[in-house]
Amino acid sequence: MNSTKLDVMDDKSVNLDTYLDNHFINRSNWLRAAVLGANDGILSTASLAIGVAAASDSREAIVLATLAGLVAGALSMAAGEYVSVSSQTDLEKADIERERIELEETPEQELQFLAEIYEGRGLKKETAMIVALELTEKDALRAHVRDELGINESNKAKPIQAAFASGASFTVGGMLPFLVTLFLSLEGMEYSLYAFAIFFLILLGALSARAGGSSIWKAVVRITFWGTVAMGLTAFVGYLFNVNVG
Repeated sequence: MNSTKLDVMDDKSVNLDTYLDNHFINRSNWLRAAVLGANDGILSTASLAIGVAAASDSREAIVLATLAGLVAGALSMAAGEYVSVSSQTDLEKADIERERIELEETPEQELQFLAEIYEGRGLKKETAMIVALELTEKDALRAHVRDELGINESNKAKPIQAAFASGASFTVGGMLPFLVTLFLSLEGMEYSLYAFAIFFLILLGALSARAGGSSIWKAVVRITFWGTVAMGLTAFVGYLFNVNVG
């Protein structure tokens, strides 16, 4: 009877693992990097173009400056994301190794601590100890990494994935204002850049909110407000110095 129950529980666990694949939390790593990259690509490239357009009447100067910012920004974003997420990975590995050593040296203390975690989550003391014992027998390190350190597959740092998502999305985002500098009229270029950049940011906010299952309205307002501030300040600097780069 008990064996049958355990078999059923194992089957349910497998189904739960598959079920959780559809949850939004599993998108957190790549979605965060992609939204950050696309937002920065649109915002920084448009802001740079606006600043140059405010100080120059030469399309060549605007296009070259925007293209340089696009290429440098994409490479910098990918490299920065890889380095930062790799640092997080190193911290996770160090903590996991420390936990492995503690399990070897003080297994009873670690078992008690694991039981206290489950007790703190609402289980009775006896039930918490039973759960801790069974999980320890199956895979002690995995149980402690998940429940003590809070590290699991859905939030585990992935440097390559983050770097690619961030760099690629920056390039896609930066190409949008770059195309504006190529094809729209020089007259009032900074205003055209601002209008299109806000439109692109609104689309990005709506898409990211939909992908993450959050409020589209809040995402759009947030991304539009800060985009306006950044581009407005950059245009002000261009007007203030009025440096002719043409």
